[in-house]
Amino acid sequence: MGVVNVTPDSFSDGGRWFEPEAAIAHGIRLLDEGADVLDIGGESTRPGAQRVPLEEELRRVIPVIRELAAGDAVVSVDTMRAEVADAALAAGAALVNDVSGGMADPSMAGLVAEAGVPYIVVHWRAPSAEMESRAVYADVVAEVRAELQARLEALAEVGVRPEQVALDPGLGFAKNSPHNWALLAGLDALHGLGRPLVLGASRKRFLGALLAGPDGEPAPVEDRDFATSAISAFAAGAGVWCVRVHEVRPSADAVRVVEAIGACRQGAAEPEAPGGAP
Repeated sequence: MGVVNVTPDSFSDGGRWFEPEAAIAHGIRLLDEGADVLDIGGESTRPGAQRVPLEEELRRVIPVIRELAAGDAVVSVDTMRAEVADAALAAGAALVNDVSGGMADPSMAGLVAEAGVPYIVVHWRAPSAEMESRAVYADVVAEVRAELQARLEALAEVGVRPEQVALDPGLGFAKNSPHNWALLAGLDALHGLGRPLVLGASRKRFLGALLAGPDGEPAPVEDRDFATSAISAFAAGAGVWCVRVHEVRPSADAVRVVEAIGACRQGAAEPEAPGGAP
């Protein structure tokens, strides 16, 4: 899943794809690099970010979604608002990616149930402006699993079928670095929920902290893509359904390597390169 942030304040690339033409061109580049899905968002969810007005979120994302979907891209809308999701689906989006898991807008679950589209439910405890204070856990893996289970049950009560749902543990959302690493190490417990898993580790602060220089300063966001592709390889080996990344090619290559090794383990022939090249 390639990320297209149509925002001026995203932590990773704020402003680079803010104009519709730039966002569309970026989406096409990510497709060319191997993205299966484009995730279009018009509201930053970085720690401390403030909400944008509904009309502004619509203005940012709908033209981009319409153009990319018209070119046969599989498009996901990254939004916490049912009205934005509804307009995005009408413009050609095929999935809804809700970082609040339906908690920010009580209307979202009903919309998704009626539309019958795939719905990515992210573990969430509070809006971006408050989430860092909610990063308190006795056992982060067990608690995230229990809270995602509760969301599945709540969504089912309003008609969202379990087979519509993919689950995301929400790395960085009300989690600090140790919490994020523990969740990656505990993916088996999340697989126990029986739904496909999505991971969004790309360029996040816990990778910057891991890659800090001798002075202790975190690695800048543009220097975190190699670490992101390592997470993508790990995720593929761990049976994760999808990774959400800012730079697609390194992660797509990493996933292909894991796929090739897995095929050989199962006794299949080594996969051919595109065009039949060895």
